[in-house]
Amino acid sequence: MDLTTPALQRDIALISHHFSRHNLLCTHSHCLTSTSSFVPPRICSWNSFSCRRPRILARRPPCKRQIACRAITEATPESNDNRGKDRDDSGSAEMVESENKLKNDDDDDDDDNIQEKDGDLEVSSGSPLPGMKQYGELIKVPKATIDILRDQVFGFDSFFVTGQEPYEGGVLFKGNLRGKATTSYEKLSKRMQDKFGDQYKLFLLINPEDDKPVAVVVPKQTLLPESTAVPEWFAAGAFGLVTLFTLLLRNVPALQSNLLSTFDNLEMLKEGLPGALVTTFVLVSHEVGHLLVARDIGVKLGVPYFVPSWQIGSFGAITRIVSIVSNRQDLLKLAVAGPMAGFLLGFTLFLLGFILPPNDGIGIVVDSAIFHESFLAGGVAKLLLGDALKEGAQLSVNPLVLWAWAGLLINAINSIPAGELDGGRISFALWGRKVSTRLTGVTLALLGVSSFFSDVAFYWAVLLFFLQRGPIAPLSEEISEPENNYIGLGITVLLLGLLVCLPYPFPFTTDRMSFDL
Repeated sequence: MDLTTPALQRDIALISHHFSRHNLLCTHSHCLTSTSSFVPPRICSWNSFSCRRPRILARRPPCKRQIACRAITEATPESNDNRGKDRDDSGSAEMVESENKLKNDDDDDDDDNIQEKDGDLEVSSGSPLPGMKQYGELIKVPKATIDILRDQVFGFDSFFVTGQEPYEGGVLFKGNLRGKATTSYEKLSKRMQDKFGDQYKLFLLINPEDDKPVAVVVPKQTLLPESTAVPEWFAAGAFGLVTLFTLLLRNVPALQSNLLSTFDNLEMLKEGLPGALVTTFVLVSHEVGHLLVARDIGVKLGVPYFVPSWQIGSFGAITRIVSIVSNRQDLLKLAVAGPMAGFLLGFTLFLLGFILPPNDGIGIVVDSAIFHESFLAGGVAKLLLGDALKEGAQLSVNPLVLWAWAGLLINAINSIPAGELDGGRISFALWGRKVSTRLTGVTLALLGVSSFFSDVAFYWAVLLFFLQRGPIAPLSEEISEPENNYIGLGITVLLLGLLVCLPYPFPFTTDRMSFDL
């Protein structure tokens, strides 16, 4: 067989040119070897990319695309040069068409992860992180904007983009974070402000799927607060009135046994006014702590909704964070401020209740077993009362002890590390989204078990599950950890809440046995 015919030489030259152009070293083709290791077959009928099985010196793993090479076992003789010429022209035309197709495919590789329609980015049905509340109509991000973000906003000095994909109404960029997250976020935010003004919002987050940094750009218009059918102040006022009633009722034992009789004896509610005022004072200090820190860090809060409770007067207040929090340290400041203020005031009043004598000289007679319900309360009572605190003994204490204790318990409940409670926000700020989500699940499970033994645990589990189990909305920058001093405050609040809720397990007195010798 003569392998030196003009037609065959032209075919070999064209195929070699195509392979060298597309680099068989796994750049664009489902390749097996490089051009230097490709040896033409002994017997071959070249038709576009169909050939007999070639001898390959080295095999490589398959890549993304494949240029097919079909093995032909039967020889196809060439009768004359005209047939070779026709085959040459046909093969050349098919080869050019294939090259153009591959070139077009290469041009589309840059946007493989982007869904486009009419020049705009399609909206994705899912998101890498929950909690992104979008209130306006979804706005598609133009492709030109995506190109500017990728090429002019992100960069080697801040966040090097390696991929992108749709994100509910925006774009998620995957890549490598350069330097400190706080510094990189400032650079990216400034560049976005210079390019687009206030049109888009940037988030620098941790993707829970692989724990790697991602940058999310969302149109700011979709993040505007939603409007409610009922004005917030009207709804909050209604909840506040009911909470005031339950606070009064809690301090009037004569009415607790028969709630229907309350409406016939409204004047008796005045007896519960001092206790209601003390507990309310602790609750208000909690909310004021949140408000002061929110103003300091530039975060807008919603109107607090006080939650009534038949058992302890109130479950505290639900306060929404309306604006976007900058980072985990600011979230930690905001979440710690309320419980810390409530714990400080409540604990101070609790100590004063043991020190100050009751106004009537008698106070309230309680069983010493009540102090077993709280590790903190039992420990303080044992420290201050000493041997006077005995098992089964009746004690006369200042009512301030019980009123302040109720305030401490309300703060402790709000410090539970779950959902959008203060404790949940603290755990999110301390350990990140993934850990806080797991803590929420564990806490709900523990509350569910505790519900069999405590009415308070049951009602709080229901309230948490339906209203505040989360997730927490994304922060502008969720990667940087808080400073150590704020971490200490957060852990202190969580420990105080735990000490208030856990029972006191030790006996108050130790029986001493004497032996006659």
